[in-house]
Amino acid sequence: MVFGKDIVIYDLDDTLYNKTEYFADILDTVMADALVYDLGLDMKVEDAKKLVTESYRIYRDGGEIFYRDYGIKPKDLFVAYHKRKPVEKIVPYENLLSKIKQVPAKQYIFTASDRYASEKILKHLGLYEFFKDKYYSVEDFGVYKKNENAEVYKKFCEKINADPKDCVFVDDSYSNLEFAKEAGMTTVRIYYHNNSAKDKKYIDYAYKGIESFLENVLEGKAA
Repeated sequence: MVFGKDIVIYDLDDTLYNKTEYFADILDTVMADALVYDLGLDMKVEDAKKLVTESYRIYRDGGEIFYRDYGIKPKDLFVAYHKRKPVEKIVPYENLLSKIKQVPAKQYIFTASDRYASEKILKHLGLYEFFKDKYYSVEDFGVYKKNENAEVYKKFCEKINADPKDCVFVDDSYSNLEFAKEAGMTTVRIYYHNNSAKDKKYIDYAYKGIESFLENVLEGKAA
């Protein structure tokens, strides 16, 4: 068990790997390219990139400004962005699979990446065989983000036949954890710099990096 719960659910992006500032900058460019070249946004790529960065800062979602102000449909950007996502540039953690295999709980992944990108990421991280029947995308539930309401978390739990109260949700994004907590889950935030969400009452635990969390679990400190 982990914090007395039988099930651990991980976010994928920026949780099971570290999104460095370098990689974050690449992703902002990729989203800008998708907006301009794939979706026909009438804007220079460099200007679109600035708005992507601003949108993430304000809304924790790089596309939100474009949905609100430019008529971009979330599904269209979701598909275009993930087709371009440079998975090969992610730097995997060493021995992550070995540590995950030792966690004393059932484990799943629930991600805001689409299934196409999720499979590529899991294979790149060496986790695909372990999670191949235990990972889900928001698109499996007809939505394209995890930070709008608690309903998608409840639907996820129904999918895996679990009570939210028996689940620990692990995510880097505090805006996602707010709704996981509302659904009834125990929440764990993974951060990589300073814990900018330490004042959020809906976050039960916080760890600097996924390796720190897993080490605490394996040492019995999160039983």
